[in-house]
Amino acid sequence: MKRYRIKCQTGRIEYIDILKEIEDGYLIRLTRLSDGNEKIIEETITRHLFNICLKTGYIYEMAKASAA
Repeated sequence: MKRYRIKCQTGRIEYIDILKEIEDGYLIRLTRLSDGNEKIIEETITRHLFNICLKTGYIYEMAKASAA
């Protein structure tokens, strides 16, 4: 499973885990950590949008996914 960090405001940590590749994109788990709160959402993202986010630097692959 690959993990990608999302650029966000100082004091927040956001990342996505690719759970599964689907027909037109990916099933992802979005995790948001802010002020001691954790919010987890499972969503889909199109392959096109994912690639744009990578290209612009909005998301970037983390060196190693940590165990939950």
